[in-house]
Amino acid sequence: MGRLRKGHIRKFLGRQREDRDMVELKIKEYENADKEKWDTFVMKQSVNGTFLQTKNFLDYHGDRFEDASLILYKGNDTLVAVIPACQLIENGRKIFSAHCGSTFGGIVMSEAFYNIEHMDAVLTILEKYLRHKGFMEVHIKPASDIFAKQSGNLLYYFLFQRGYTTFEELSCYIDFRDYKDDIASNFSSGRRRDYKYSLKNELSFKMLQTSSEIEAFYEILCGNLRKFDAKPVHTLEQMLEFKEHRLKDVVEFYGVFHEERMIAGSMVFLFGQAVFHTQYLAADQSCLKLFPMNFLDTNLISTARARGFRYFSFGTSTEEHGKILNKKLAEFKEGFGSCYGTNRTFVKEL
Repeated sequence: MGRLRKGHIRKFLGRQREDRDMVELKIKEYENADKEKWDTFVMKQSVNGTFLQTKNFLDYHGDRFEDASLILYKGNDTLVAVIPACQLIENGRKIFSAHCGSTFGGIVMSEAFYNIEHMDAVLTILEKYLRHKGFMEVHIKPASDIFAKQSGNLLYYFLFQRGYTTFEELSCYIDFRDYKDDIASNFSSGRRRDYKYSLKNELSFKMLQTSSEIEAFYEILCGNLRKFDAKPVHTLEQMLEFKEHRLKDVVEFYGVFHEERMIAGSMVFLFGQAVFHTQYLAADQSCLKLFPMNFLDTNLISTARARGFRYFSFGTSTEEHGKILNKKLAEFKEGFGSCYGTNRTFVKEL
């Protein structure tokens, strides 16, 4: 192979820069008329979109947040990316934030254009637009890799290259490809012991179907969070609306019963056939001696595996953008044979 001279290298790099400059994208502020196109893109055409980034999901918040979502086109009507976002004002600073009503925000990239050339172009026009609009800071929170069709490494690299810093939230999940068939054999000795104790207490497990069952779960959840002086992110009315209308294909509820009384339960989000995610897990604090959480989690894991999901997600165990680890909670999840992942938020001052 011949050697490249310096002049040839400069010409080659010059052509590369010209090629990048040739990618022209248009940026448009989201309007309600874009909803169908947006949701179709996120669910069917993107490489890292989930239902949490659809307008069908985000719209349940109503006017709670000031929407700042964006659509990026190539040509007149070819979608390259969408960015679910809201505008925040903190200490007089205007911030472009990953949508505050969802675990994940943007950037949601087209599967057809998820490459170096277009990723570079998307971030270039985005930052130019945000500066023009007077934003002083930008927060981007993409879907974690287990929820996406491909790794987000390309996006992560370009964010790093442009000077973004990150907040890392620790999450725990099970990869069923590396999980033994005997569910309990994957557990730590402590989790395995507690699960065996739970089997002595005549507990039962089932999917919750009726409004009264979901209301009973919600009461347990509120009682569980009360000790932390916290409330569920979703109201009972929102949970019922999710199940009956908005998210009827992706939300499920499960309960553990003792003597016909619910003593633990979970609200679950289904991400295609990829991830079985426990959005909420809660137990009646007066019944912990029956080990209902060990019984609940084991049955949820078994359900997810039997239905062919690739991952079982426990979610994060951190607070304040990952700065504080709830070590006891993380170790409890770890005991079921979990792997470790991170939810990343990328931040940059403009």
